[in-house]
Amino acid sequence: MKKVFALLLVLALVLGAVGCKKEEAGGKITIGFVTDVGGINDKSFNQSSWEGIVKFGTENGLAVDKEIKFIQSATDADLVPNLTILAEEGFELIIGAGYKFEGAVKEVSEKYPNQKMLIIDVGGLEGANVQQAVFAEHEGSFLVGVVAGMAAKEKGHKKVGYIVGFEGGIMEKFFAGFEAGVKEVYPECEILYEVAYSFNDDSIGKTIATKMYNSGAYIIYHAAGGTGFGVITEAAERRKNGQDVWAIGVDSDQYPYGFYDDAKTKSSVLTSMLKRVDVAAYNACKEVKDGTFKGGTVVYNLAKNGVGIPTENPNFKEFTSDFDTALKTYTEKIIKGEIVVPEISPSRK
Repeated sequence: MKKVFALLLVLALVLGAVGCKKEEAGGKITIGFVTDVGGINDKSFNQSSWEGIVKFGTENGLAVDKEIKFIQSATDADLVPNLTILAEEGFELIIGAGYKFEGAVKEVSEKYPNQKMLIIDVGGLEGANVQQAVFAEHEGSFLVGVVAGMAAKEKGHKKVGYIVGFEGGIMEKFFAGFEAGVKEVYPECEILYEVAYSFNDDSIGKTIATKMYNSGAYIIYHAAGGTGFGVITEAAERRKNGQDVWAIGVDSDQYPYGFYDDAKTKSSVLTSMLKRVDVAAYNACKEVKDGTFKGGTVVYNLAKNGVGIPTENPNFKEFTSDFDTALKTYTEKIIKGEIVVPEISPSRK
């Protein structure tokens, strides 16, 4: 009887230890992130996605390179292998940011159905383990279009510019919204349009921006990833030399990347179109932790705080136009459905 009691006691202690270990782990989850070729510090899409993951990790005591981890992709051919590495290592949530991940996520999610996956900027995939975050880029672009149009009109300029990395797919929504916003407040304004054919070459962005500014563009909105930093640099150099031109950033608040004085108080970035991929990444992490994660498409629009502009835009003070009131009004109209922003530009059909 004593032996049986001792055995039961040992078993109880073992089970108790296991329970304590699980409790000590605090219900921690593991999150893996794969970048595209832009890298983790692209000051745009990848960086913003990772910031959302890190924010969740910080709030929940997850350590970088342990519970949360990223792998950088040198080429597009690395996407499947890198996702597979994280799946093999047992990460509970694996995130791929960007439309280039569509085929890779489809392949890996089918091979590893027990792994939850989030793909950003892609919709229409099947699989209960794949959540797809898509954004209303046209709604956010409408708002920066309003800013560009109002600013150009106030200063007496007749042209603004738009530079895109590549055409097609979701990229059409950026220009459609921007054009609609500009024309809403300044119908006579001409919009110069150029394709960079790159998302990671700032020299190309700078060259195109030089051409546009020389052609009379007052403000240039870029939707070109790393290529767009060339636009911001060109605007900064011109402002430093006394020329009144501006750039509009994309994805994240790119104001700090346009500084052109030693004190870092002057920036060439008038505002930015925020595409809150950080919110999408954070929400997916939280859903996995809470046990509410579901596959399917989630739309991040103005109503869901998925797109917008920064709360603070220091360069607005350079104008007499009341941007804040206009933006609040147009935001409310879009959310209420009083304004339906086009996803395809009538001038580009």
